[in-house]
Order: sequence, then C-alpha cells, then structure tokens
Amino acid sequence: MKDEKKLDELFDKNGNLISPQLPIHIKNYMIDIDGTVTEDVPNEEPERMATCEPFPDALETLNRWYDQGHIITFFTSRTVEHKEVTDNWLRKHGFKHHGVLYGKPRGGNYHWIDNHIVRATKYKGKFTDLVMQKKNVELFEE
Repeated sequence: MKDEKKLDELFDKNGNLISPQLPIHIKNYMIDIDGTVTEDVPNEEPERMATCEPFPDALETLNRWYDQGHIITFFTSRTVEHKEVTDNWLRKHGFKHHGVLYGKPRGGNYHWIDNHIVRATKYKGKFTDLVMQKKNVELFEE
C-alpha cells in the first residue's frame, strides 16, 4: 500500500497479538466507482469507462480526505479486465488513492460482516463531509 499508515498493535485478554487497526482518527474509506464517483457505467459497456466524467464534488472530497491522512481504496464491481482503463481514468482525473479492489459482487444489498468497526454510508447524489446520525442497524445477538 502506498503511504502505509501506522497500525496500532492490539492484544486479546490473554496477551495474544490480534489484528491491528488504524488509529481512531484515520478512516479506511472503501468507495465504489460507478454511480458513486462517476455515472453508473455497467461492466457490459467498458468503452464508456474511459470517457465518463467524475462528479466534481466526489473528486474534491476524496482528495481532501486523502490529504487529511485517510486511506482511500476504490472497491468496484469492475473486473480485473477493466484494470487498465480504470487506473488510467483515475490518474487522468487526479483521484488520489491508495488502491483499487476489483470484483465486488454486483447487485447491491450489501451486508458486510467483520470483526472491525464497519460504517456504511449510502451515496445519494452528492459528496459532502459526513455527519453523525442515529439510525437502526442490524446486529448479532449478544
């Protein structure tokens, strides 16, 4: 990873080393591409991937978050066959980022289960700073 961030070492109650995590003030953003930072381009029309334009508010916000020290990783349903056009598009438009993960399952209705904190934010047409709101969430029984 470019500009690797310092991970905090963590230990369980028995003193065993467990998965590290970022400092609390650093966020690990996982951001979709199609329909989120540019128009919604399906994998079946890869020729449009090279010519679509970024949403200006997405470019400005993500680059600001990057400059603030947060980790920006694009997580896209584009496949590795789209790597070259995607990398070129991100570079052409100046998106600062640490990586791109390809092959996100298509179709939405994502439910991410992890042993680390996961915060989900649905993109609704405009990038702004994030605000804290209380919402209902699904949890495992304790």
